Amino acid sequence: MKLFVGNLPREYTGDDLSELLSQFGSPKNSKIIKDRETGQSRGFGFIELDSQEEANAAIKGLNGKEVGGRALTVNEAREQERKGGRRYPSRRES
Repeated sequence: MKLFVGNLPREYTGDDLSELLSQFGSPKNSKIIKDRETGQSRGFGFIELDSQEEANAAIKGLNGKEVGGRALTVNEAREQERKGGRRYPSRRES
């Protein structure tokens, strides 16, 4: 099961996220989302746990918990919504 972990300290890495969730199971595929332009953490990430039970325990144990002075948001990740329309804006003729 894939989890969303928000309000992370900006210095957190994928390894830090894995370590944080290791107390609830066997985390894998941790990813901290970074700003495209600056390469800095955006303060949230995603991680997978092996089972629904591990994920539920992680949500219960970490949601609202303070880490680095910040209260974490931990919940089940939702599928990214696809936005319709064109990839590039079209040229309009006057």
